[in-house]
Amino acid sequence: MKIFYGLIGLIRDIIANRKLLWQMTRRDFRQRYLGSYLGILWAFIQPSITVLIFWFVFQIGFKSVPVNNFPFILWLVCGMFPWFFLNESIQSAANSVIESSFLVKKIVFRVELLPIVKIISALVVHIFFVAVLFAMFAAYGYPPTIYNLQIIYYFFAMICLSLGLSWLTSSLTVFMRDIRQLVAMLLQFGFWGTPIFWNLKMIPEQFHFILKLNPAYYLVEGYRQSFIYHEWFWEHIYLTTYFWLLTAAVMFLGAWCFKKLRPHFADVL
Repeated sequence: MKIFYGLIGLIRDIIANRKLLWQMTRRDFRQRYLGSYLGILWAFIQPSITVLIFWFVFQIGFKSVPVNNFPFILWLVCGMFPWFFLNESIQSAANSVIESSFLVKKIVFRVELLPIVKIISALVVHIFFVAVLFAMFAAYGYPPTIYNLQIIYYFFAMICLSLGLSWLTSSLTVFMRDIRQLVAMLLQFGFWGTPIFWNLKMIPEQFHFILKLNPAYYLVEGYRQSFIYHEWFWEHIYLTTYFWLLTAAVMFLGAWCFKKLRPHFADVL
């Protein structure tokens, strides 16, 4: 119950400190690309180049056929864009407390907000790519539909999962710096273990259950359900229930770990 009330208090703090969070997000963008000529444009250029590389390799090189009667590039970006958000938010948030060590020593500052800054930064970039996604579908002759409104739901789902993992990893990283490398390795493994540019039907059916345990599967398929398959998330009640039970467990574990380790941050940093 204490953790629950702590989460309620955190939500209130987020609302009360929304201007501060936005200022910190802008500062995070400036610091990340300080000294580069293109500045924050690199946040959009790098993922775009990754998509172009995969499109060239699989569409031009391997001449991939349409997936479910949809152009391969549309099917691909529906999986790539949510993964970009997860990868960026989780990996950058793992180092958020160490990067802002000067704020940790200020008693009046709520350190739990630091990973949220990284998530907001990733969300800003993600919103841009969602706009690109709509533009690409429109260019191929697929206008927006009511199913696209689900994107707001999947935004919320991705933020909750990222926040729980970020609290957990950022608090542990203060004491074990190897956590950053471990997170990067697990994310790389997760990328190849998630059906982003390969179809689940390519895998023997007996392994489908194991692959669906990956929470990223729910989010990637959710984007495709919203843009391609035109299915509502509640039509997959078992996957939805599993995802939220797992996400709730991750959030509570992350909040508990952060709360327990928070008093010792200043002694280590």
